[in-house]
Amino acid sequence: MSEKDKKAFVLRINQALLKEIEQWATNEFRSTNGQIEYLLHEAIKAKKRKSKKDEE
Repeated sequence: MSEKDKKAFVLRINQALLKEIEQWATNEFRSTNGQIEYLLHEAIKAKKRKSKKDEE
């Protein structure tokens, strides 16, 4: 995905949750933004897998 394919937006997030995500990102050598994007991507993959299982 190129930078042209990305869209910036404002995210309102609880300070405590943001601190946790920042620490997690640091531990996994990612930026905070990269960590949030990674978590969202993984959640979508899990949802798709669950949907496929429910269809079977």
